[in-house]
Amino acid sequence: MQTIKGSMTEGFFPQGWDMERIDRCCAHAPETIEERQPHWHEGFRPVACEELGELEVKMGHEIALQIRSSREQGRKLACILPAGPMGMYKWAVFFLRAWQVDCSHVYGFNMDEWSDDAGNTLSPDNPGSFQYAMEQAFYGPLGEYTVPVAQRHFATKEALPRYAEQIAALKAEGAQLITIFGIGRMMHIAFWEPHFGGEYESDATWRQATHRIAAQLHPLTIEQNAITSFKSRTTLVPCRANTIGPGIFLQSDAIIGGCDGALGRGMQWQGLSLWTTLRYGPDRWLPSTYMPTFPGSLFFLRELAGPLAAAVN
Repeated sequence: MQTIKGSMTEGFFPQGWDMERIDRCCAHAPETIEERQPHWHEGFRPVACEELGELEVKMGHEIALQIRSSREQGRKLACILPAGPMGMYKWAVFFLRAWQVDCSHVYGFNMDEWSDDAGNTLSPDNPGSFQYAMEQAFYGPLGEYTVPVAQRHFATKEALPRYAEQIAALKAEGAQLITIFGIGRMMHIAFWEPHFGGEYESDATWRQATHRIAAQLHPLTIEQNAITSFKSRTTLVPCRANTIGPGIFLQSDAIIGGCDGALGRGMQWQGLSLWTTLRYGPDRWLPSTYMPTFPGSLFFLRELAGPLAAAVN
């Protein structure tokens, strides 16, 4: 932090980031990461998992439970769905098929999608598109129990602006809204980036924003995705995306989160994001910090708790 001034990173991080406060969030002993904080919802809990398979099973089970429970209650369920993490979907499918749960009451809203500067998205059959990922990982494998095609919504420039109205109509009918999410390197939810915070005069106006077409992504978000989704090939990662905003994800009745950002050999990319999300307190410059204020579970790999100390690899 003492070397930023005069360097190429001066002005690189969002204006509203308190770097010292973020760093303090990361300086706690690993075994304290699950200690309750005053700003957490009483129904929120972080859940440590020892390895990736455990996280995927538990997160998938939680998704399946929510779907089954809403079915049993005769209630529609609106789900905000991520394309990252992804491993939980195979287990959600496993449980739903084993329990023979008909998902015709589920309405899926993909939270984001890569785009160009006009909001045009990748073809649905492009392996890099989130729609392709969801069809392959979730909707397709559910088979006869799947979500009806008309109830699958993807973040195209035509469909995304209608999300808020569609979700409001579902909630008016008694539906619950569940947001399933990962946490970005920049502490974003969906592709709602922290630097957007500077474009709003108050938290209240920021909270009302439902979506953005062709949102400009932060360079660290682009590099995170180069590592996690594009086999390091930065040249393939779009610099823009269509995304939901806080006007949608802050309407959640419950949340299900997952942090699986370990890379092996002691390397990781998500520890700072996890600790900051849990300890910082709600702040529009760090969108993920709002998630502990909702009931639900955040599953995370225990090694992300650290200690977050330097180790030359």
